[in-house]
Amino acid sequence: MTTSTTSTASTANTATTAETAKAPSDQTPSGTATAANAVTPSGTATAAGTPVAVEAAAQVRRRRRLSPGRRLPASRLVGPLLFLALWAAASAAGQLDPAAVPAPWTVLETGARLWTDGTLPTDILTSLQRAGAGFAIGLTAGIALALASGLSRAGEALIDGTVQLNRAIPTLGLIPLFILWLGIGETFKIAIIAIVVYIPIYLNTHAALAGIDSRFVELAEVQGLSRFRFIREIVIPGALPGFFVGLRLGVTGSWLGLVVLEQINATNGLGYLMFQAQNYGQSDVILVGLVVYGIFGLVSDSAVRLIERRVLSWRRTLSS
Repeated sequence: MTTSTTSTASTANTATTAETAKAPSDQTPSGTATAANAVTPSGTATAAGTPVAVEAAAQVRRRRRLSPGRRLPASRLVGPLLFLALWAAASAAGQLDPAAVPAPWTVLETGARLWTDGTLPTDILTSLQRAGAGFAIGLTAGIALALASGLSRAGEALIDGTVQLNRAIPTLGLIPLFILWLGIGETFKIAIIAIVVYIPIYLNTHAALAGIDSRFVELAEVQGLSRFRFIREIVIPGALPGFFVGLRLGVTGSWLGLVVLEQINATNGLGYLMFQAQNYGQSDVILVGLVVYGIFGLVSDSAVRLIERRVLSWRRTLSS
């Protein structure tokens, strides 16, 4: 009787063990086991912390490295600071001719002297006024022409070809003609800057408008949206990414055009300061002007990037 009872219990335990071995293990959605078990591709259960689990975690980490990673603070200053360090090291080692490329500390001393005697602040203010006026006109013209051309076939027929023709003509090559039309004063300088600014803003905004999915337009028609709501809810969000690209190019173009224009019949401004320094062989003064232009370009581009990130915070991109 005792032997029979022991045999029955042994048989029950064996069956329970077999059922437990056959039962599928609980898995997470990623295909790995719970905290107690890990499942290999072949389905073999392995204890957590074994080489198989470590390899699976390493594969997850490798997949995450495809993205650029977390944004570093002030990362755009790394390149300029590295260039400045190399410049200073080469100057200290005597590898650069001081007459042609002065040392950074020499340029800093010259800039402080020009600022103290009032020359640099006056020229910076004049350049900012010219660049600001031309940029405002170019920004307004670029947006208006892009909307008129992108939202109307008649507008596209009238505007787009003309803008493409203007883009093909070197803008600085228009300077002699604009001098004949507008005189040699401030007006032609502002007009040239406006042309340099409006072309990239128009091109990128128009391209963004043309790239809006037609299904959104059909949805707006089905929903019976008014023209104003259609522009506000579909056109503007769809065109903003391209607009900001054009805006950054336009900001940079305004500074590039200003360098050339301020050397033509100007009596003040950073370009005039650099032109006069060229006549007297003052390379340190020229570098002061270039550094100021570079700072203006970097600050304005960073400001546009900041505004873009705030306005387009709803987008999930690599840069965000």
